[in-house]
Amino acid sequence: MILNCIAVDDEPLALGLICSFIEQTPFLKLKGSFSSGIKALETLNEQDIDLIFLDIQMPDLTGLQLARMLDGRSGNRRPRLIFTTAFNNYALEGYKVDALDYLLKPFDYEEFLKAADKARAYAEMQQAAALTGSTAEQEGYLFLKVEYQLVRVAIKDIIYIEGLKDYVKVYLEHTDKPVLTLTSLKALEQKLSPKTFMRVHRSYIVQLEKITSVTKNAVSIGELSISIGDQYKEAFNGYLSKWL
Repeated sequence: MILNCIAVDDEPLALGLICSFIEQTPFLKLKGSFSSGIKALETLNEQDIDLIFLDIQMPDLTGLQLARMLDGRSGNRRPRLIFTTAFNNYALEGYKVDALDYLLKPFDYEEFLKAADKARAYAEMQQAAALTGSTAEQEGYLFLKVEYQLVRVAIKDIIYIEGLKDYVKVYLEHTDKPVLTLTSLKALEQKLSPKTFMRVHRSYIVQLEKITSVTKNAVSIGELSISIGDQYKEAFNGYLSKWL
């Protein structure tokens, strides 16, 4: 697999070094180098870029600001990020914008290659997941991003899903510890069949077969009670009416 990539850094020496590292890496193809995020946007809008080596502190548009602009893109139009920075206090922010890795300057080629290998492995796993994405229900599993890897989860084992501010918790049968994945509840909802799963609250999706009892304003799964949000009552009552 060849990854089309660009480098963005306002420091000429750092930008040149990253470009040289890219050019000597067989599975990376350099599609452009830019001294600012604003200059990079034109290429990102016109070409399919798989990976960005992105400095964080830059004038006009910071790396984090550019990352947030790209965060709304979906599918192949959303490039992955590897941050390159001289400051070590941005790791959490990098994780929040779904960065694949975080290279602290000065870094050598060995460190660069390790991050690039991680990007290639992740892209290959995404490709495999995409091939099965349209038949996830038939195949019986989906992939969740957990830290910097994709974890395969059996759909039948999902009990319910809880949405938090930056993460989603997926609660499974046969384990007390939920899977914590960096995604949105909406994105995960789109991957699941509405025949099997239903959103009953702004923060909750439940597997319908796991519901053990229902009241006017809540569903129960075992000892857990989940309120039914006002905007979801009509849809849930429509589902429930089929069995009454």
